[in-house]
Amino acid sequence: MKVAWSPLADEQVDDAVAYISADNPAAALVWLGRLLDRTKSLGTFPDSGRVVPELQREDIREIIVNPYRVMYRRKDDVVEIAAVRHESREFDESAIAR
Repeated sequence: MKVAWSPLADEQVDDAVAYISADNPAAALVWLGRLLDRTKSLGTFPDSGRVVPELQREDIREIIVNPYRVMYRRKDDVVEIAAVRHESREFDESAIAR
């Protein structure tokens, strides 16, 4: 399966890297590397993430790349990364890219 990023998720990753970099640029690069490795593996193992507890929908899952929740959708032959949100933020379904 192909892994694709929504524009919203792409923007959220940029924001996360900038936020982490403000305190520790090296840690931001390490986190980004972990994020890219974990999301790349979703192409091979699309069901490896858990169902998002707040939604209880089989088609929307998430993996944790501490301290961020990476939410994604399975669509035919594509895994779409929909949102990347800090785990301390309140869940908002509308914040997940459609």
